[in-house]
Amino acid sequence: MKAIYPGSFDPITYGHIDIVKRASKIFDSVTIVLMNNPRKNPLFSIDERFKMIKESTKEFKNVNVKVHTGLLVQYVKTSSVKIVIRGLRALEDFEYEFEMALTNRQMCPELEMVYLMTDLKYLFVSSSMVKEIAQFGGELNKWAPPIVEKELRKKFQR
Repeated sequence: MKAIYPGSFDPITYGHIDIVKRASKIFDSVTIVLMNNPRKNPLFSIDERFKMIKESTKEFKNVNVKVHTGLLVQYVKTSSVKIVIRGLRALEDFEYEFEMALTNRQMCPELEMVYLMTDLKYLFVSSSMVKEIAQFGGELNKWAPPIVEKELRKKFQR
């Protein structure tokens, strides 16, 4: 069975990687779908994010990375994969994911969502938090892989 794990990953964190690791044990293959949303204003380019994701997930032999511009349901409809993995951290995540799941199901009834609860140690880790810590020169080794820390230091010249 195959699954996809979509997101903007700006940047990828250990919380994301925890979901990838666990999903890679459940599914035969997992494709991380790096969503390129022109309406968002990411810190990192799509190429930079792709590079960080590839480097951060290279240990998982059944995981690959693809880029998609457009709606998730458009990707699902053009692929053979109909299972989408999402991570949940807190109640706010649930509310957002619930709305998105219902909307996506209306547009693509064959889509199945699978939710993995975050590990307790990553409960509050987010890409936004990691960027803020980096911006002010804080330690990142608990929250993000070395490649992400290196790229964040370059962005913020720290």
